[in-house]
Amino acid sequence: MKSDEDGLEERIEALGLRLRGSFSLAREELEALGWREDDATLILVGHTGNSLEPLFAGNQLDHDLPNPLDAWSHAVLTEIAEEYAGAALFPCDGPPYLPFQQWARRAEGLQHSPLGLLIHPEYGLWHGYRGALLLPGKWWLEKRPGLQPHPCTSCQQRPCLTACPVHAFQPHYDVPTCLRHLRTSAGAGCYTDGCLARRACPIGAMHGYGPAQTLFHMQKFAESDFYYDPKAEQMKSG
Repeated sequence: MKSDEDGLEERIEALGLRLRGSFSLAREELEALGWREDDATLILVGHTGNSLEPLFAGNQLDHDLPNPLDAWSHAVLTEIAEEYAGAALFPCDGPPYLPFQQWARRAEGLQHSPLGLLIHPEYGLWHGYRGALLLPGKWWLEKRPGLQPHPCTSCQQRPCLTACPVHAFQPHYDVPTCLRHLRTSAGAGCYTDGCLARRACPIGAMHGYGPAQTLFHMQKFAESDFYYDPKAEQMKSG
């Protein structure tokens, strides 16, 4: 069993991923996850900005699979978790789905943007979570931040809410309307350049995804049957 914290961080970052905060879990939380050790730390793993762009530009994903990014995330994080005698958890495994957005707020102190996405004070809307490592013992607890200042409070115009050509974010995210538009010629700009509402946000705009990652996400979304579950605070398929 490995226990080198610096080594884990280096391994994660070599993949284009980032450690996204951590926290210890209460006994009842561990039991709900099927964990039998006395204590454990949940470490969120994701990407920030265009850190994953080489993965897409280098064609390192198996596009013959239905969800190539999820399959890649599952493979690399499961391998790492096993090396540290832990377990890997994923937001797309379910139902039931794990509360990744709640965990993200707990780990990094992030808050929701008007679009429903969690907004980061530095990276804005350009970040995501690929999974979590549940590892025995205590890891990186000194790096856990408190509640971050909400970047949207000083934004008077909120261009994210008016940039969508089909008004899919008023008052809540209307996924069917968004998908219908994306699948037509009128939605070509969103399809190739990414969500216009997301790109309208001025916070972290310089960290936007590169062209290969943007096209991948929009293609997969256009082919999907996703819907947004406000109670679970996440996108689901079905």
